[in-house]
Amino acid sequence: MRLFFFLALLFVFVQSYSKTDKYRLTLRDNPATSIVIGWNQVSGVSPTVYYGKEDHGTSWKNYKEKAQPDRTVVFGEMENKFVRLSGLIPNTSYFFVIKDSEGISKRYWFKTAPMESNSRMSFVAGGDSRNNPTPRRNANLLVSKLRPNVVLFGGDMTSSGTPEQWKKWLDDWQLTISEDGRMYPVIASRGNHERTNDMIYNLFDVPSEKVYYGVTCGDELVRVYVLNTEISIAGEQTAWLKKDLTRNKNTGWKIVQYHKPMRPHVSSKREGNVQYMEWANLFYDEKVKLVVECDAHTVKSTWPVKPSTKSKSEEGFERDDRRGTVYVGEGCWGAPLRSSDDAKIWTRDHGMFNQFKWIFIDKEQIEVRTIKVDNAEEVSSVSDSDPFEIPENLDVWNPENGSVITIRH
Repeated sequence: MRLFFFLALLFVFVQSYSKTDKYRLTLRDNPATSIVIGWNQVSGVSPTVYYGKEDHGTSWKNYKEKAQPDRTVVFGEMENKFVRLSGLIPNTSYFFVIKDSEGISKRYWFKTAPMESNSRMSFVAGGDSRNNPTPRRNANLLVSKLRPNVVLFGGDMTSSGTPEQWKKWLDDWQLTISEDGRMYPVIASRGNHERTNDMIYNLFDVPSEKVYYGVTCGDELVRVYVLNTEISIAGEQTAWLKKDLTRNKNTGWKIVQYHKPMRPHVSSKREGNVQYMEWANLFYDEKVKLVVECDAHTVKSTWPVKPSTKSKSEEGFERDDRRGTVYVGEGCWGAPLRSSDDAKIWTRDHGMFNQFKWIFIDKEQIEVRTIKVDNAEEVSSVSDSDPFEIPENLDVWNPENGSVITIRH
């Protein structure tokens, strides 16, 4: 009984000093020099982020920099606050706390991406986390252990986007925070289970209300394109994409992320014919080398392909190892799994399990690995000194055609 009362008093004490929660980092611009710190303001007023390059724990007065929210939006029964930091030093650790009128958060930190032309970056990419909490939490926990520069999330975070579901999703997202308090920024896309663009715009502070945009990482190492398959594809969105691809011709790599696949590997899913007509040739002509798709809740990777209707083609593509685009996906961060029963002649490998992609990028090549997430508790953590080391017990899928997809210019 005494233990019960002690725990109850401890809970009340902790609550009285925890007036912010549901922390998240997102991106509007280059992760080498900027970041967005987001949270839910539970109570209290006048929140301020105190931050700097030296770790002062929760001693907020010792941090050299401070910033107040650039944007506040009440959405999902939460008061979402966003502080947009810019002018940061590349490849540098920044520590921060959030202080308001009622308390101070734990100390968290992030590391800006590198900017050097010979730099290497690590991405986690996936989506469809909506239904099953166990694989969702496992995947989140693995993010904390793989310590990527950026997380690409391809939509369908929740089933229907109710406030209760979003609160639970954001609570589960706290598992992506490493044991030492390091956090990782998200580049978010909209899925069909996000009923409106506002869900992504208001909870992740993305730079476009229509949720299509581009983010350049490093010294033009890679430009990540987020496209929106839940609004009109032809017209304004594709016109913007064409202009932006032309404007960024000198970028080393171009990666695209969106929700619904052009050619899903689940037979019950509708073909993405409008996307194919508007984007497939554009990707090929503009040398987009990697596309991350979601929605079908299955596992696939393709050989490099180009749009074609010739005799060697199937469903509008044929293999082109020299100049083609690799398509990977298709979700599996916690949504119900579906059988990959619609493979093509240009499919490299396919399967059915909970997974995401772990992507390494440097100026010479892209490496893509498919990571099974179910044994997350058993996986060791990579170190910040060697973030590209394969950690102990990491379950890297090793299908018939090998565990690593290597893409070169």
